[in-house]
Amino acid sequence: MASACPLCGGDGGVLVWRGQKLRVIRAEEAGFPAFYRVVWNAHVAEFSDLSAPERLLCMEVVTVVEQVLRAELQPGKINLAALGNMVPHLHWHVIARFAWDSHFPAPVWAAPQRERDPALEAQVAERLPAVEQALRKQLDRLV
Repeated sequence: MASACPLCGGDGGVLVWRGQKLRVIRAEEAGFPAFYRVVWNAHVAEFSDLSAPERLLCMEVVTVVEQVLRAELQPGKINLAALGNMVPHLHWHVIARFAWDSHFPAPVWAAPQRERDPALEAQVAERLPAVEQALRKQLDRLV
């Protein structure tokens, strides 16, 4: 199963930071420029597959990603999700949401509520290098 897993065969997006146990990537999801994933490096399907210290580390990294997105981008909301229905490899979605995004307040996987605003999306995208620098700095301190 792991051999066919897209998260075992590659980073799963733009690699922002890699640690021994997990990594943070920026997903390239159209319309959602600040869509990140915390991906466990080893192939496990469920959060409960991790040991207690591993679960703590995973949630600490999810928390750092959330905190940096909030501090750097001031989104209206952060969405957290660990579904794994399509890719059964443990990963957390950490998504900065804005009142102007095409799907807000619905989930990013729901039907759009309005047209996308490329100018506002571009403004967020321009800030991502600073976001990712802050992420690396905080994550390097953590592990």
